[in-house]
Amino acid sequence: MKPEAQLFAGVAVFFLVTDVVYAGFAREPAGVAALTVSFLMSALISFFCGTNHRRRGARPEDRKDSEIRERSGVVDFFPPHSVCPVVIAVGAALIGLGVVYALFLFLIGLGVALAGVVGMTFQFAGREG
Repeated sequence: MKPEAQLFAGVAVFFLVTDVVYAGFAREPAGVAALTVSFLMSALISFFCGTNHRRRGARPEDRKDSEIRERSGVVDFFPPHSVCPVVIAVGAALIGLGVVYALFLFLIGLGVALAGVVGMTFQFAGREG
């Protein structure tokens, strides 16, 4: 993950320099805020990738002497079916309607979306392996 960390560090530096120059010339808070958030998000991704590289070492795709079989095996567990994404979508729709029409719809949508997120998080929590 070292190349990804370096790439996003370069993006973060670009946004930082752009942010400083923009803040000096524009004196407009929305653009400065957007560039600051862009800098922080790319710096966070760079930090995450760099930390993973330090913890786990180089991946097979980062080394020139690696072989394809080093990445073989079980990738992960993918659930066969779930109702939870539909519940989250209904909750998001109710939240959107609640913002437009009434607070009670917003609160109902928040509850439905939260139930969907909790369900999606813990649906396969007891699974072995």
